[in-house]
Amino acid sequence: MAKRKQKPNITAIIVSLLLIIACISAYSFSDDKPAGVMPSSSDDSTLAVCFIDVGQGDCEFIQFPNGECMLIDSGEKENSEKVIETVRAFGYGKIDYVVATHPHTDHIGGLAEVIDAFDIGEVYMPKVSASTKTFENLLIAIQNKNLQIHTAKAGVTVIDDGMLEVKFLSPVKSSYDDLNNYSAVLKITYGRDSYLFTGDAESPVENELLENAYSELDSDILKVAHHGSRTSSTEEFLFAVSPDYAVVEVGKGNSYNHPHTETIEKLESIGAEILRTDEKGTITVKSGGDGNYEFDYQVNV
Repeated sequence: MAKRKQKPNITAIIVSLLLIIACISAYSFSDDKPAGVMPSSSDDSTLAVCFIDVGQGDCEFIQFPNGECMLIDSGEKENSEKVIETVRAFGYGKIDYVVATHPHTDHIGGLAEVIDAFDIGEVYMPKVSASTKTFENLLIAIQNKNLQIHTAKAGVTVIDDGMLEVKFLSPVKSSYDDLNNYSAVLKITYGRDSYLFTGDAESPVENELLENAYSELDSDILKVAHHGSRTSSTEEFLFAVSPDYAVVEVGKGNSYNHPHTETIEKLESIGAEILRTDEKGTITVKSGGDGNYEFDYQVNV
């Protein structure tokens, strides 16, 4: 005999929504770079970018040549310990910059745990919310550490220090129909080295970037948008970026069939070397600002 479906607990839903609204009202977004924040000096001239294998999700840890570091996303909650261990393996007890590209759980699911585990400098997020427990937990973690959220949007520069520049190219607009398109798109330039991180931005955003930031798109290494979905990576956009290497963060045997064949074919057509976390595991790239890259792979066993 089939079990009857339980009716949703309306009271619990209302209470959860009120909690999220309370958390959102407890902080304010800032459109300004905090005054007095200057990059620390370091003798190490290496930029290291670690694309952490978090399965069907996104997570990148960056060690800057000035000694600071950045975490972009975290994957799902069950990946939080792996992210924490990776940051500590790099020798950090503080994350200077945390970027939550957009509030989908495969991107921010473990960020609350990561924020709890480290001292945190600055937090950057697009100005958009989600009525989920995961997003609520993230806001509570941020609030508990008395952190201010800085708006991730086109034109905001995080670091501008001689050879090193870190800036957001998107979101361009204040509202989108799809949560993916709020994704914080970040460009890192260090001398002749360049990386473009695209979150889950889809073709409408790529078209905006072609129109508003064409000259800034060219990058050696592209973090392929939306796990290689056909909804992103238009031919025009990939031609403008013209990456030598394309990193696809994707889970092995995922139910979405990411990366889609169309995206792989387009990346191959522009001559990009494709690096996939479902095949390579965690991918670490090191460079010294001279356009030469050293790769290391940590395959899960």
